[in-house]
Amino acid sequence: MQVSVSVSVSEENAEQEPAAQQVSAFLERRREQIAQRWADAALFRTVFTVSRDEAVEAGRAVAAALAAVAASGRVDDIRAAGFEAVRDQLGRMAASRARTGADQDGIADEVAALREPVTELLRAEYPDPYAPEAQEPLLALTVLMGTLRLVVLETTVSAGEEVIARQREQLHEVATPVIKLWDSTVAVPLIGTLDSARSQVVMESLLDAIVAERARYAILDITGVPTVDSLVAQHLMKTVAAARLMGAECIVSGIRPAIAQTIVHLGIDLGTVLTRSSLADALAYALSRQGVGIGPVAAAGAAPTAGAGAR
Repeated sequence: MQVSVSVSVSEENAEQEPAAQQVSAFLERRREQIAQRWADAALFRTVFTVSRDEAVEAGRAVAAALAAVAASGRVDDIRAAGFEAVRDQLGRMAASRARTGADQDGIADEVAALREPVTELLRAEYPDPYAPEAQEPLLALTVLMGTLRLVVLETTVSAGEEVIARQREQLHEVATPVIKLWDSTVAVPLIGTLDSARSQVVMESLLDAIVAERARYAILDITGVPTVDSLVAQHLMKTVAAARLMGAECIVSGIRPAIAQTIVHLGIDLGTVLTRSSLADALAYALSRQGVGIGPVAAAGAAPTAGAGAR
């Protein structure tokens, strides 16, 4: 029984390999015609809107890649070496379609639509397209085009994840602006949860601002941070230490009573960190350290307050 099974499997593989080789030879032979037909397909037409020649060239590259995959006999393997030659190009095409509003299902349908023009050309090579000798190459071609569809979908997902990662990074940067409050004084008003990724952005942005503004005082305002735990405190300590290494004194402001109690209950030691209850208090401290006096605004016609400084 085992011998007969082995023979059966060997015969099946022997039948599949010639079919894949036939498909490879067909794709090489008809590459130009395939490329011309694909240039008018939705996937290529909507990506290469300026020049049809670019669409044709892209079609040639994809057809050549499919021929290489078929020649290897790995028509159902998305990791086949032949796909590597066009994976980047397919990714750019899929990303371009996604930017125009096409979803993954729509892109998948457009890739699936590429099969019909190739299948028609392959059928035309046989006097009887329904004869047994024609069915095996047609089946191999169908499997190959299905694998191409999976490759495009995988590439689309990867490109989408990269876009999301870039957008997340941009949101972190937008959500952590560095503001120049006074000469030699900058501030970072933090709003929302402070995680590891965002903490790194805060530190980099603050250090860049210290260098650019030649700041001597940097204020981290956590009024908008909902909770402070040991992890957030650790991030703040690291940022303060980095600012000191850059020659700036760092002040943490916006510590509300509830947060102060939480810090005490957690046993977090912020003894080495200069703190103030509000951003205004922190700014007043920084200005006083620079010799800038602050006083109440005088009413109209009233004499200025004695000792009040002006910038």
